[in-house]
Amino acid sequence: MKQYLDIETTGLSKYRNSVTVIGIYNGEEVIQLVEGIDLTEDSLSDMIRNTKKIVTFNGKRFDIPFLSHKYPNIDFSNLEHHDLMYSCWKHGWKGGQKKIEIMLNLSRDSGITSGLEAVRLWKRYRNGCENSLKKLLEYNKEDIVNLYHIEKALEEKGKENN
Repeated sequence: MKQYLDIETTGLSKYRNSVTVIGIYNGEEVIQLVEGIDLTEDSLSDMIRNTKKIVTFNGKRFDIPFLSHKYPNIDFSNLEHHDLMYSCWKHGWKGGQKKIEIMLNLSRDSGITSGLEAVRLWKRYRNGCENSLKKLLEYNKEDIVNLYHIEKALEEKGKENN
């Protein structure tokens, strides 16, 4: 099974920061794990148990190294990994995921446009604002669902070039 994966964290360092949300999308269903609620090494292992391929954006440099460091008992090396960032670059689509989404006219309803805003939402949630967690989960959902749409756009672009 192929799954689209994105994580939210408290910062960029896998050594100093924590994973706050892990989201996956299989093309039909979104599953999210949240730190302090249901995110454990066991729940993450269950989440990816039947996964053969993961699709990320910058996941080779960020998501997978971060997860491998935080959850060393889970072997991510046996998963085929398609990092869309590099595929986008091959087609001349430069920039981060949000910039690519704008170029492809993909919508976002959450209004959150950066990982820094996601970090701030987590902090507000930890200080008692439940609505901030809802917004963070919506942001993560948009990230993973839009990975699917970016991949489809890349497939169409590839067909045009053949």
